Amino acid sequence: MKKKILPAIIIIVLIFIFAGIYVGQEMLKKYSYSTEKADLEAYFGVEGDNDVPIILGNEKIEEHAKLFDGYYYMDFASVQKYLNDRFYYGVEDGTLLYTTPTAVITNVIGTSAWSDSDGGSSEESYVISRLEGETLYIALDYVKKYANFYYEGFDNPNHLQLTTSWEDEEVATISKNTQIRLRGGVKSEVLEEVKKGDQVIVLEELENWTKVKSAESFIGYVENKRLKDKTTKSPIPVEDYVEPEFTGISKDGMVNLGFHNIGGVAGNDTITDVLSNVKSLNVLCPTWLAVTDNDGTIRSFATSSYVNTAHDKGIDVWVLLDNFTGGSEVSSHEFLSHASSRAAIISKAVEETQAVGADGINLDFELIATEDGQSFVQFMRELSIACRKAGLVFSVDNYVPMNFNDHYDLEEQGIFADYVIIMGYDEHYGGSQEAGSVASLKYVENGIIKTLEDVPAEKVINAVPFYTRIWRTTDGKVSSEAVAMKTAKEFIANHNIDMQWNAEAGQNYGEYTQDGTLVQIWMEDETSLGQKIDSMRANNIAGIAEWSLGMESPEVWDLIASYVGG
Repeated sequence: MKKKILPAIIIIVLIFIFAGIYVGQEMLKKYSYSTEKADLEAYFGVEGDNDVPIILGNEKIEEHAKLFDGYYYMDFASVQKYLNDRFYYGVEDGTLLYTTPTAVITNVIGTSAWSDSDGGSSEESYVISRLEGETLYIALDYVKKYANFYYEGFDNPNHLQLTTSWEDEEVATISKNTQIRLRGGVKSEVLEEVKKGDQVIVLEELENWTKVKSAESFIGYVENKRLKDKTTKSPIPVEDYVEPEFTGISKDGMVNLGFHNIGGVAGNDTITDVLSNVKSLNVLCPTWLAVTDNDGTIRSFATSSYVNTAHDKGIDVWVLLDNFTGGSEVSSHEFLSHASSRAAIISKAVEETQAVGADGINLDFELIATEDGQSFVQFMRELSIACRKAGLVFSVDNYVPMNFNDHYDLEEQGIFADYVIIMGYDEHYGGSQEAGSVASLKYVENGIIKTLEDVPAEKVINAVPFYTRIWRTTDGKVSSEAVAMKTAKEFIANHNIDMQWNAEAGQNYGEYTQDGTLVQIWMEDETSLGQKIDSMRANNIAGIAEWSLGMESPEVWDLIASYVGG
């Protein structure tokens, strides 16, 4: 019996031994640290030999840099988005421009040289800008001449650290040689080996693991037990480039600007009439200059006698330049796209303004397409330089800010222009499909508030309408006519319209029906103007403008004078 039992016992013992070995191996396999390396090119998303993924701050972004001839480049759109949006790509001219307060710096794409409008020039050790297919790339070393940021490139695999913010960050020290892993867990692939004493940036602390970024910009996870000495660190900002000071001209006290709508040289003779009732007006803005062809020719109604009359009354003259009264063949896209036509317009506008002794230029370019926004802004920058050098006040007219006109770039206007004028009217206009106010109180208030998000209050002027519209709706079809404030009052009286206060519009409103036609009017008068002025006063802006002189009722001037006089 003993001989039979012994082999069975041995077999059972062996089973337990092998089972223990198996379990131990499985336990070891489960809890041991994986040494599997992550596919780093896949981790960063490298797309080719010269492709360089970007870590912006502490996050990988979808945009990539490129490595050409040992230098790092970013595409034009990414430079504008992340580093500096003042660069301008002159597609039609094959140039890259950058504008300072006093000069335009030009690089011909594909070259290493640049020149500026003051006659300076130099050459870099690298190609400044280059086209790859239809994509423009700019060397980061060139961008650093005009923006404060830090970058560092790494290989194996290619990636780039880009730093534009210098906020405090939490850091920790590695307490023992370990690994940064792709995910939290000992089985996750290894991104990078880190050594005792290395410092990492702490991004997120979990229960057992912490998300970190290493000195070589690997972002992954380290066990909490491998971190020590957590503290806050203040990065030292890079200040390779110091933004130059933008100087300008501003009037003493508030601006009270009257637009003077002149249809020809003979219109200048109406200056005495339009000034007969005004009070506190200190700027006249006659509609004198207009672009007449795509090469940059402009026509002028300017006369020195008009300026002399204004000056004799203590009133400055800012000459208006527009893009819509010079003829139907004029293409804003065409003349804005070329440096030569922009320069021709600017040169002639300044020449005409100085020739008659006027004090400033007012830019009124309307219906600019979204795709031409950057060309318009570049024109505005270039005109501001010419005005600054000539000692002329430079102002720009704008629609009430809305999503569809963001490309007018109020923030940049607020830097380059002396004054930014909101055309606080045409809420409902001749082409509107529904009747409504020309300038309701909410519309005006929103325009001021939105503009102040981008432009300093001391540069903002709100323009009010001296007109309204008489609306007629017949069988669902809407039409209107713009009429002067004084004409509207006569119309209301002649038709015995019962005007009632509309608090939402901040205006008196009236209507009547005749022969199946609904006639409506939202009245612009001293009462509605007072509501607008209250909002302007509350926001402490630079002043008021009026479109246009000669359309007002005399009573409004006491109200405006009270506002301008403080």
